[in-house]
Amino acid sequence: MPLLLGGLLGCMLLLPSIAVGQEEPDGAAGVVAVESATEAETPAVVEVEEEAETADLGVGFALDNMFLFLAAAMVFLMQAGFAMVEAGFNAQKNTVNVLFKNSMDICIGVLLFFVVGYGIMYPGDYAGADPSPYFGFGGFGLDGVTGSTFTPEVGWLFQAVFAATAATIVSGAVAGRMKVGAYLIYSALLTALIYPISGYWKWGGGWLDQMGFVDFAGSAVVHGVGGFAGLAGALVLGPRIGRFVNGKSMPMPGHSLPLAALGVFILWFGWYGFNPGSQLAFQGTEDITVAMHCAVTTTLAAGAGGLVATLCSWGLFGKPDLSMGLNGILGGLVGITACCDCMSSWMSIVVGGVAGVLIILGVVMLDKLRIDDPVGAWPVHGLCGVWGCMAIGLLPNSSGGTFMTQLIGTSAICAWSFGTMAILFVILNASGLLRVSPEEEQTGLDISEHGMHAYPSESLTQAS
Repeated sequence: MPLLLGGLLGCMLLLPSIAVGQEEPDGAAGVVAVESATEAETPAVVEVEEEAETADLGVGFALDNMFLFLAAAMVFLMQAGFAMVEAGFNAQKNTVNVLFKNSMDICIGVLLFFVVGYGIMYPGDYAGADPSPYFGFGGFGLDGVTGSTFTPEVGWLFQAVFAATAATIVSGAVAGRMKVGAYLIYSALLTALIYPISGYWKWGGGWLDQMGFVDFAGSAVVHGVGGFAGLAGALVLGPRIGRFVNGKSMPMPGHSLPLAALGVFILWFGWYGFNPGSQLAFQGTEDITVAMHCAVTTTLAAGAGGLVATLCSWGLFGKPDLSMGLNGILGGLVGITACCDCMSSWMSIVVGGVAGVLIILGVVMLDKLRIDDPVGAWPVHGLCGVWGCMAIGLLPNSSGGTFMTQLIGTSAICAWSFGTMAILFVILNASGLLRVSPEEEQTGLDISEHGMHAYPSESLTQAS
């Protein structure tokens, strides 16, 4: 006990000296700066004083930047969600290939979005830039980015993970038959040029933003771009071997629904960074209120989408289809992304419920048209992305967006992505660089493209 009391007493005596030590440099610097500037007007000391005055922008600045960083980290985690969903919904023999593409999307995406993508998407952030409403380029990297509410680094980080998200959507739509080299070319072009250009039209202050087009967190800007790029890839590639036989759709179930379900829950979690984080301000009462409203509408839309898609599949097929329910959740999340800030809680349920119906209709439509989309990337991200933007022009909300403005903006972004990517895939296909051979496809891309198995049991089974 005496030792304990002695220790406590020592701490009490020590604390005041520590507090003085922390405060003293600021106070001392201020005194020295004033005296030096008055007596000798030393430029170096005056400069130190000016830096001291501007170095600390306050708790609000710190909160905004920290919350945006956390939101970016949550969106980054969505890469794992996409990887799990796509791997689970695809054949075991293509698991390594799916994981490889998702890992390269983020690697290529962050590098190219840093080098050129940000300068194309946000040219107005660079000192001296004067972009046109349709295209601009502020500069390479972040050199010359002017100050704002956020540090240039955290602003870039948040936008970079969005770019990678748009790119990785395509991975599932073209799974099982695209060459690795072709996919890397696509991923590089999308993140460096295609996504930043259409992103500038809305989020960078381009012509769609000037028109009044509304897309709060990217139903069209992110998900529509990825979904329609995936549709272009699926069309040019053609279906997997055995997917359609004599005009009849032949189911090719994925190898691990547990992986797919885990991926959906990771994506749902990441969406709380995606949507509320897009408020881009968190220190004020109004800002944090909007961000929390986005979190609620995101939750309700996801629940409605999953439930409605499950009920629809139950009614159509006689049993509840887990894969449809999982994609219904994602469809609800994509649908509410454009309007999570402006829809009421009740309307968000409507947005998610309609998205759940669209998932079923989209999957059935692709089957009828013999378009092979192994994970349902276009119904989830393309079709529900369109719905999310058009819901603003159809349902009561507080955004002020009109039906015609939403139609023009959504059509322009999706057509841009589909058209440019279709051209790229056609060129790659004509060059023989797009699709693997039938023998390689049947063997599996894990072996033919990567020379490895995703699971040790595969190699043991084949060896025996």
